[in-house]
Amino acid sequence: MSIGFGVFLIVIGAILVYAVDFQLSGVDLTMIGYILMGAGVVVSIIGLALLFRRRSASSTQRSAVDPATGERVTRTEHSQSGDEVL
Repeated sequence: MSIGFGVFLIVIGAILVYAVDFQLSGVDLTMIGYILMGAGVVVSIIGLALLFRRRSASSTQRSAVDPATGERVTRTEHSQSGDEVL
């Protein structure tokens, strides 16, 4: 969602900078466009960082004693972040 919002801000900012040709008194639309494009880049970078952080894999290591043989058994389970390890 944040990546899409960042792209949206970049597009709106580019439209204000390059396509809008009228002036408002007391408002610099070109500067507002550049600010929106900068904010869009920042939001997109934050969105990508959060996306890669969520996708990082985690592992859980469990050990137990096998009742039949009496040996210690260690099992490692890998899951994506957000998936529950049972």
